[in-house]
Amino acid sequence: MKTTLKLVAILYTACAAAHAQVVPQATSGPANLLWAFRYSQSGVFISGNQASAQVNASAEFDFANGFKRFPLNLNYGGGYTGTLAGPSYASGLFQHLLISQGYIGRRWNILASDNVSYLPESPSTGFSGIPGTGEPIGGSGTTPPSSQSILTTKTRIVNNVATGEIGLSLNYATTLSIGGTSQILRFPDGNGLDTSATTANMGLTRRLDARNSLTGQYAFSRYSYGGSAFTLETNAALIDYRRAWSRHLITDVSAGPVWVSITGSVALPASTKYSANAAVNYLLRFGSTSLSYSHQTSSGAGYLLGATVDSVNAGFSREFGRDLSIGITGSYMRNSGLLNNEVISGKVGGVQATRRLGRYLSLFSNYTAIDQSSSLFSSLQPNVLNQLEQVVSAGIGYSPRAARLARK
Repeated sequence: MKTTLKLVAILYTACAAAHAQVVPQATSGPANLLWAFRYSQSGVFISGNQASAQVNASAEFDFANGFKRFPLNLNYGGGYTGTLAGPSYASGLFQHLLISQGYIGRRWNILASDNVSYLPESPSTGFSGIPGTGEPIGGSGTTPPSSQSILTTKTRIVNNVATGEIGLSLNYATTLSIGGTSQILRFPDGNGLDTSATTANMGLTRRLDARNSLTGQYAFSRYSYGGSAFTLETNAALIDYRRAWSRHLITDVSAGPVWVSITGSVALPASTKYSANAAVNYLLRFGSTSLSYSHQTSSGAGYLLGATVDSVNAGFSREFGRDLSIGITGSYMRNSGLLNNEVISGKVGGVQATRRLGRYLSLFSNYTAIDQSSSLFSSLQPNVLNQLEQVVSAGIGYSPRAARLARK
């Protein structure tokens, strides 16, 4: 993958998720490595279209070096989807790599991360974004949310975001952070709006006590679209409140005004909107659950020249003994165009059961439903999913339990 590819992601959620990855453990420990290979067969059913049969071959690697001062995390999920019979709805290579390197000092914290993916459709479930591969779904996880809030089919997409963030501890209770992101969204077949973005943010966090913290943040974003003179700029001021109710339950709420300006080939008067985010994460004894809501102004996900996006995401995972696990995920996304009255609303729901057979092998079955309605007026409409898609899959996986790599 060329180093010039820079990923598109929502500023606040991407930076928050990346920042969470570098929080160190109390002490350095052995490195951890988790890897898996999976094979599955799927039936894909789209309303009003002929059904298709597909095969998926995929691999997953997760590595953490265990260092307190220089934490390194690497997550990879990718493979190939082939069509056995029927239309080729989503055949092709899929890749997703997330890597972050941190430095944790007495007063300074530094994070650099890159999140890059190449998919034959917009992501829907799991780390790779491809339904039915057998990778874990549900739970809280650490995957940064995707900015591709519009579901598509038969559309190859390159998506990359590079993020840098510096934190300075001013005293025992106050931290200053400064960060920036370089982002792109590209459609190699020309069936989407190529989007580039630069973002910058600065925040001040005050630790109120052992359980509560308050953050004030300013953020600037600028979006451009291919060779068009159209540009979208936003300035946001947010107040964030975070509370750890216990070691297992954490809530996070933020809100504030957003000033929006549009210039270039289409110019509109500046307007004031708002941003709001809320999240709940709860760790169970044998699993986890999460729920989040977001309202913000976005680039338009490659199909709109700017949009207001409302999204809800939920996940649940549970282990039953040592050999059986259940994962459930669901999301709702509503995109409202800034220039026209175009509205695109999508829903995704999935459930998966995984049964371990012996030490290394496992069987899994998955059901995913993806539904979307669209009033898009442009010539790109055929690439936007505008009906119900259902994926039913079953397969086998090979994965040892997580390895702890001792250092010499």
